[in-house]
Amino acid sequence: MALPSPSYTITLRVEVPASQRATSTVVGAVADAGAAVTAVDIAHSTHDAVVVDVTCDAVDGDHSDRIVATLDALPGVRVLKVSDSTFLMHLGGKIEVSTKSPIRNRRDLSRAYTPGVARVCEAIARRPEDARHLTIKRNTVAVVTDGTAVLGLGDIGPAAALPVMEGKAALFKEFGGVDAWPVCLDTTDTEEIIRTVKALAPVYGGVNLEDIAAPRCFEIEARLRAELDIPVFHDDQHGTAIVVLAALVNALKVVDKKLPEVRIVVSGVGAAGNAIIRLLKAQGAQHVVAFGRSGALRAGSLSGDPHRDWIAQHTNTEGFSGSLADGLRGADVFIGVSAGNVLTGRDVATMAQDAIVLALANPTPEVDPVAASETAAVVATGRSDYPNQINNVLAFPGLFRGLLDTGAKEITTEMLRVAAVAIADVVGEDELNSAFIIPGVFDPRVAEAVAGAVRSVSEK
Repeated sequence: MALPSPSYTITLRVEVPASQRATSTVVGAVADAGAAVTAVDIAHSTHDAVVVDVTCDAVDGDHSDRIVATLDALPGVRVLKVSDSTFLMHLGGKIEVSTKSPIRNRRDLSRAYTPGVARVCEAIARRPEDARHLTIKRNTVAVVTDGTAVLGLGDIGPAAALPVMEGKAALFKEFGGVDAWPVCLDTTDTEEIIRTVKALAPVYGGVNLEDIAAPRCFEIEARLRAELDIPVFHDDQHGTAIVVLAALVNALKVVDKKLPEVRIVVSGVGAAGNAIIRLLKAQGAQHVVAFGRSGALRAGSLSGDPHRDWIAQHTNTEGFSGSLADGLRGADVFIGVSAGNVLTGRDVATMAQDAIVLALANPTPEVDPVAASETAAVVATGRSDYPNQINNVLAFPGLFRGLLDTGAKEITTEMLRVAAVAIADVVGEDELNSAFIIPGVFDPRVAEAVAGAVRSVSEK
């Protein structure tokens, strides 16, 4: 059963007849309707009536409507207004540009703009590399999307993707001190996206590709990495891979197993699955079997897709060809980046003793987390309402902080690997348990730990 969520926080302005029970009547009705009341304020009062603001979390939009109907049905009670906190947060956008140096008088103006700025322009013209020191380039990332694979919403286009990209930029700033800006492109043409990002590159110190559908995302990332002199990162691939590896490193400590020895089943061979498997291999994983929609990938069933074929050639050394449920039997680790409800608790029960389940499909995991936890030792999801949330915000702010600090021109597998280990190491041995294998997203230690690890590799 779905629970009330901050994603559906509403404030109800309600007029109720004045009495000793005015407030409790409204609050009780809202609670009885299944909402979680978080705040109650008296907005206005007269001899005959009281206007009460009740803030509560609902389950979804339909639930919000039912709460309003419940209040309207009470004798003498009127709902005057309903405000949706999520939409209010987005009014006018979530980010803005601010100046670092005040411009208070003509002297300031002459240095920040004409005529003084010309001297800086000429210096950069003589030494283009000085742009990194004398402009925003040293701390700025482009968050680039075409809007074709946004969250769980799919192909919704660049304008509808903008709120997500704004949110990403806000997270860059909040957690890593990085100035990021949304670049939502009104094209799905691979060559046009590549040309456009290359044309914009002089402004930025890095590129974060976001929510671009596979398989185009692979070519776009590979080409931009090869043709630009700034780091290019596809968060849906590598951000997910970093946090998955971090979680697995600590989960294996909890169950006292070693990565090279465990059997790992991966469901999903798209952008995230491909990157996860590559990073697991870089960390020392030896026994991996990956499953797509048509079953297990193996060397004898190549598809012509170079990304899927790489997985087939570097995993499943025993040539397993059964179903996902069959492959799960006796496995130590399940990693899901595919679709909701493809497994049951009974399937998880066939896994090895002290199994680890990372079911990351959102919003519905591959297996119900409660059912999985009946037999698995460690369970993680992509959701915030269960323990062990796998959230990319643990990775990308610190990663880019380290890249920008050192002026890195590329991102290596070793950078991704040490970033994952750094996240895992934030959880101390005295903190580690089956319900806490990964730091919280608001842990201030995470971004600096990741940045420090990336700096150490980049500076070598």
